[in-house]
Amino acid sequence: MWLGVLLTLLFCSSLEGQENSFTINSIRMESLPGWTVRNGQNLTLQCIVDISTTSHVKPPHLVLFYKDDVMFYNVSSRENTESYFIPQARVYDSGKYKCTVILNNKEKTTPEYQVSVRGVPNPRVVLDKKEVIEGGVVTVNCSVEEEKAPIYFKIEKVSLESKTIKQSREKTSQNQNFVMVEFPIEEQDHILIFRCQAMILSGLQMETSDLTRSDLVTVRSSFSIPKFHVSPTGMITEGDQLHVKCTIQVTHLAQAFPEIIIQKDKVIVAHSRHGNEAVYSVMAAEEHNGNYTCKVEASRISKVSSIVVNITELFSKPKLESSITRLDEGESLSLRCTIPGAPPANFTIWKENMTVTQTQNFTKVASEWDSGTYMCTAAIGNVVKKSNKVQITVCEMLSEPRIFYDSRSEVVKGRTIAISCQSINGSLPISYHLLKANKTLESFQKSSNDPAVFKDKPTKDTEYQCIAENCHSHGKIISKVLRVKVIAPVDEVKLTSMLSEEVESGKAFVLRCCVNEGSSPITYKFYRENEDKPFHETTSNDTQAIWHKAQASKEQEGQYYCTASNRANFARSLPQSNKLTVKVFLAPWKKGLIAVVVIGVIIATLLLGARCYFLKKAKAKQIPVEMSRPAAPLLNSNNEKISSDPSPEANSHYGYNEDVGNHAVKSLNENKEDLNLDVEYTEVEVSSPDPHRAPEIKGTETVYSEIRKADRDFMENRCSRTEGSLDGT
Repeated sequence: MWLGVLLTLLFCSSLEGQENSFTINSIRMESLPGWTVRNGQNLTLQCIVDISTTSHVKPPHLVLFYKDDVMFYNVSSRENTESYFIPQARVYDSGKYKCTVILNNKEKTTPEYQVSVRGVPNPRVVLDKKEVIEGGVVTVNCSVEEEKAPIYFKIEKVSLESKTIKQSREKTSQNQNFVMVEFPIEEQDHILIFRCQAMILSGLQMETSDLTRSDLVTVRSSFSIPKFHVSPTGMITEGDQLHVKCTIQVTHLAQAFPEIIIQKDKVIVAHSRHGNEAVYSVMAAEEHNGNYTCKVEASRISKVSSIVVNITELFSKPKLESSITRLDEGESLSLRCTIPGAPPANFTIWKENMTVTQTQNFTKVASEWDSGTYMCTAAIGNVVKKSNKVQITVCEMLSEPRIFYDSRSEVVKGRTIAISCQSINGSLPISYHLLKANKTLESFQKSSNDPAVFKDKPTKDTEYQCIAENCHSHGKIISKVLRVKVIAPVDEVKLTSMLSEEVESGKAFVLRCCVNEGSSPITYKFYRENEDKPFHETTSNDTQAIWHKAQASKEQEGQYYCTASNRANFARSLPQSNKLTVKVFLAPWKKGLIAVVVIGVIIATLLLGARCYFLKKAKAKQIPVEMSRPAAPLLNSNNEKISSDPSPEANSHYGYNEDVGNHAVKSLNENKEDLNLDVEYTEVEVSSPDPHRAPEIKGTETVYSEIRKADRDFMENRCSRTEGSLDGT
């Protein structure tokens, strides 16, 4: 036995040393008595969990309850089933429910289950008063205390006598479970009840309560329906004093007197605000016949009653007659006022508000001032009746219309001219017609003596006349003829050459500036291109102007244009012609002469150059010979040496001057580097040109000399020296 106990302890200790294992097999929800219940019924939600574990003791787990994904209850438990109790379920308890179980790090959630609560508790209706006067207000409080907002309420005002709904109001309460609505009490209300119905949206379905009615409400009148009292009673004849009275009875519940209004054909004839009656009093006449209405108004209450008043006519309405309603000044005007049956009466004829005569008939010679509206009155006793109105028009003959225009400025072709036509005297209105070349151009009607102004754009000299007419029988009166002279602005300026655009030098050169249209005088201006001032200007009555040059020269070549204008042209927009290009060429004989002169100059220049060239070459060859020849004594005829004379005369025979010679040599030496001359060596053979003047020299003497290129002056000096040295004498 001890061995078994020991084995059991060892087995238990070994189990404790090991970690317990568990798993959540399943989880589900149930609703008692069901998922759909009536409003106010108890509801129990159960979360059932099945857990398996290796432990002998069930581990605690956490159970969470959710409604529309919002947790509203949680509990820690070791039981398989946990419940949540909802007493008297309401519509706001409807929704989607689920539960979740959490065991250590393991979690499992049920699907969502829809709980629906059907129906809405009957609302409660409370009134602020059970007795009210007409025009008052009843406040109705409708509430559903068991439910939560938002709640939609519908409240009705019902007449208990007719069982009709007189007014219905609907209102939604977003934050509270009640609403308060005011209902006005009208004059037709007597015994009323109010009914209320509540509606709550549950998901996509609207849950509705039954109609709940309120207590009875009794309506008291603040004043009675108005009554009419008309005197005299019986037949009422014109001239009697008519009294129309409207009375009411006011109850003690009324806080103030209502307003009483008497109307005849919607026109208010009497009213009262401080009493229980209103009176309309007038001497009876035919126009007082008709329907009279009495209205009693207080705030929202208005009570009405009507009566018809008949008045017997004492005599018929007078009638005013005229022999003619439209007549000329100076004709006879006759008016007559009559009454059917011809009872004796007092007559008065009126013009507007002025008395014309107090007799039945009126006759006079009409003048313009007699035009107007006439009527007459007939009186028998205190009854005075007015006749119909007659419009009399007396026409004054029109004076001859005057036609004129603003002649201070000339009329330019195509521009608007205002022509006025006016008759100083004559009855209004006056109709004016403007004639242009005996054809009606336009018509106007004037209700004043101001001139009628017509607009026209004449293009040539035109004659206008004006016709005026009014109501006078004479008819139309025509004015004198108005002659309007129209000047045409210069148009289409053109510049041409009368001979040719290419002119021979020395020949005549003629330009013509002409216009297509334009009133004289016309000012013509001739311009050369790029010049602001004209070189020729003239004013002519002709449509062209001519400028000519007797002998054209090259200076006249270029582009030309002209302008033409008259007094009808604006200074800023002077018409300008086309541009004309003129070319001036030389005559053939002049071209030949110029060619001969040029060729002659060229030939002369060439000849002169050639001559200078050969002279320079000759001089250049003579200068080196003199410079290289050795100095030899001069011999006389006896072969004796002639002594040199230091005087300048001694050398003057040979054309040599020492200073000049030295100067030439010196200049050569000084300019040696500057001239940078090329050196040439030349062999020269010298022989005696005259055997009688110099001793004979046998053989040939060879001289080597340097020839340098030098400038002209230098060469000329050298040429002078060489000539003297080579002279044998």
